Amino acid sequence: MNSRPFKAMALVALAGCAAVGPDYVAPSADVSARFVGGDAQPLATRSVSDWWTGFNDRRFDTLVARGLNQNLDIQTAFERIQTAEARLGTTGLNAQTQGGLTATTQRDGGEGLPTVTNDRATLSGTFILDLFGGVRRGREQTFAGYQAAQFDAGTVRLAYLSAVIGGYADARYFQEALELTRQTVASRQRTLNLVLSQREIGSAADLEVAQAQAQLDSAKANLPPLENGFNLSVFRIATLLAEPAGPILTELQRGAPQLFPPASAQTGIPANLLRNRPDVLAAERRYAAAVAAIGVAEAQLYPSLDISGSITDRTATTWGFGPTVTMPVFNQGFLRANRDVAVSAAREAELNWRAAVLSAVEEVQTATSTNIRARREVAALRDVVTSNERLLDLTRASYEGGSSSLLDLLDAERAAAAARLSLAAAVRDASTAWVRLQISTGNGWAIATPN
Repeated sequence: MNSRPFKAMALVALAGCAAVGPDYVAPSADVSARFVGGDAQPLATRSVSDWWTGFNDRRFDTLVARGLNQNLDIQTAFERIQTAEARLGTTGLNAQTQGGLTATTQRDGGEGLPTVTNDRATLSGTFILDLFGGVRRGREQTFAGYQAAQFDAGTVRLAYLSAVIGGYADARYFQEALELTRQTVASRQRTLNLVLSQREIGSAADLEVAQAQAQLDSAKANLPPLENGFNLSVFRIATLLAEPAGPILTELQRGAPQLFPPASAQTGIPANLLRNRPDVLAAERRYAAAVAAIGVAEAQLYPSLDISGSITDRTATTWGFGPTVTMPVFNQGFLRANRDVAVSAAREAELNWRAAVLSAVEEVQTATSTNIRARREVAALRDVVTSNERLLDLTRASYEGGSSSLLDLLDAERAAAAARLSLAAAVRDASTAWVRLQISTGNGWAIATPN
């Protein structure tokens, strides 16, 4: 018996004592010790959090919860997790075994010959030995992809939260702006009535009446765009919740104060983003998958060994069993190029991870700065509103007493109206700035199974 094939297989088995390709080492990032304007206290993992309840708006909380269960993007992301999990079943032992049972029956005969029935059943199977770790690396690659899908779903969840909270903040802003504009209309109607009464006694000219009327008409013209802005915000919320817009429109038309964030806004330190941001975590898992793919490609360069066997039951039982060695020879150039592609893809994945880290740091830094200054702007504009309303009261009294002109009164009305609207917009901006800070720090990304 020729023993050379068996000697070759023994050498292959001895060579395959470890998986080829690089073992994955988690990357590290050189980030600053703290954010500019942020605190120096590390944050614990914040994946599970309902931070939006800090707005203390139960109707809003209900809308957010409905969307978390119904939003189509979240459901799609969850299905991607299911797909990635199912793909795990194609790896490991399932990728190493194949075979099955074949059964046939056939009747044979001919002229002058008896008819006979031939039955045959063959059970065969093949097991691929993972000599160089290609199967193991393949499972590592697939599992890392599964983890990345989970983190991607977290990113989708945060995007939903950002969109639905922004839509709700816009809707409440437009409602506030509508109410303020209606107050402006009432104030300018009062001024017009005052001018008309002054004209009746000869103290005002037609020009002053026209000026007051123009200011009133201008205020009324601001109402339709604000009404439309409210409707569009509600339509956006309805899309995010995957619900008809009509009932939500009716629900939100009841009105409520604008959202205003709580005072606390922790940022943690930049290093926290490596474990708290789902997009950073997903990029790291994709890098791990790319490193494992190098091992998969590397294993293709080496011989493979599988063991096959079969048992056939016919008129007599026969069997066969033996190993098969396959050695890539003429396609080495192709396989090496494929390995080089995997190496380059891993380098690209690492760069993508580093870019994700830098982007995350920038987003938190920007959100921190914006949040701080948005609160300052709200405080300053409250003083502006108070000052302009006092000025308006004094100017109106002065005009009624004949000490101020109509233009002074109209200017005071415009300034007061603009200040009130600016404050309403600043309150909305402060809310969205606080939301962006929560999103940028990865707060509340953990995905749950939609109902």
